[in-house]
Amino acid sequence: QVQLLESGGGSVQAGGSLRLSCAVSRLVYGTFCMGWIRQAPGKEREGVAAIDSDGRISYADSVKGRFTISQDKAKNTVYLQMNSLKPEDTATYYCAADQYGGAWSGRVDFAYWGQGTQVTVSS
Repeated sequence: QVQLLESGGGSVQAGGSLRLSCAVSRLVYGTFCMGWIRQAPGKEREGVAAIDSDGRISYADSVKGRFTISQDKAKNTVYLQMNSLKPEDTATYYCAADQYGGAWSGRVDFAYWGQGTQVTVSS
């Protein structure tokens, strides 16, 4: 069992930045893929970024060059640094984990989910 707790959401103007944090309840590095998934009202879930079990990092095209996923193994925490935010980034952001093998393909069917944190970007 893996428990995830997100923090760091909020409201910012377009062009601003936020950093999301995900506290993980147990050691997952080397065995779990850790991802950030978002869902806007009326839209399907979208995979934003992930670090797979081998440490490879992948991003959705919509956030490449603006978002950075990272992890602090000592703190069992995964981060999502979001820069140059756009109104279309407005969504609930979820931290998620799963024992996927191989590179993350953008899939959103993770086994473990946090409760989500709201990010609102105004124009």
